[in-house]
Amino acid sequence: MADWKLRGTVVVACNCDYGCPCNFNALPTNGKCEGGWIWHVEEGSFGDTSLDGLTFSVLVNWPGAIHQGNGEGLILVDERADDAQREAMETLLSGEVGGPWGILAWTWPTVHGPKPVAFELDLNGIHSRVKAGDSLEVESTTIKNPVTGAEVHPGAVLPEGLVFKRGDFGASSVFRVQDGISWDHSGQYTAVARFEYAGP
Repeated sequence: MADWKLRGTVVVACNCDYGCPCNFNALPTNGKCEGGWIWHVEEGSFGDTSLDGLTFSVLVNWPGAIHQGNGEGLILVDERADDAQREAMETLLSGEVGGPWGILAWTWPTVHGPKPVAFELDLNGIHSRVKAGDSLEVESTTIKNPVTGAEVHPGAVLPEGLVFKRGDFGASSVFRVQDGISWDHSGQYTAVARFEYAGP
């Protein structure tokens, strides 16, 4: 197996209330999860293939909690990738070589894609924005105090976290998916965090 390593920023969004109970090993707010992750690789490689500057995403409609499986997923990969880079991203997302996908990939047995798309990114902490063609749009912002309207800035340290170890929590001003699976969960949970993975 090829050695690989990735470092960058992940944007997370789902249908849960702010904070997302899944971060704390609790069941999703509404009994099921509809959400996913966008990983932007600042520096990375898979064997001899550089993945610097590329972005990919997994979005899933799970009928229950993530760990109960049976999800229907949408996988989006950066359209700028060449054949070797695309193959590397697809191998990573398959879960065959470890990382968070080695734990999670079995939970989405039905997959749309991997589909090449143009990612538009504005990574600015909890005020980050991602658009992926016509398939995905996420705009994250700060959570507002429901009484005073003041901005609040929660986050979490997750030593056992699969996707990130320390992240900032926010709210989606926009979170829409329309490509094989579809939803609009604007106004729900977001997180933005640094990530660093390596394998196998």
